[in-house]
Amino acid sequence: MAVQLTESAARHVLSMLDKRGAGVGLRVGTRKSGCTGFAYVVDYADEVADEDVVFESHGVKVVVDGGSLETLDGTEIDFHQGLERRGFVF
Repeated sequence: MAVQLTESAARHVLSMLDKRGAGVGLRVGTRKSGCTGFAYVVDYADEVADEDVVFESHGVKVVVDGGSLETLDGTEIDFHQGLERRGFVF
């Protein structure tokens, strides 16, 4: 089981954590979203709970709650920045 970041995503997370001055990594999860199934939830992880699973990718901790792990297993997260859009891409 694993959730990975691309190098681009890892660089962005490290930069943002440095600017924030706090945090242990990137928190990724899912939540139910209407009739379409699930939506991704992305935030900075300030702590790791007992039920969390932690992966390391390009020097960044990726924190996934236990309930989202099955849905996210095998996911690679990238970060794109362009004129029209900026953000994480699953």
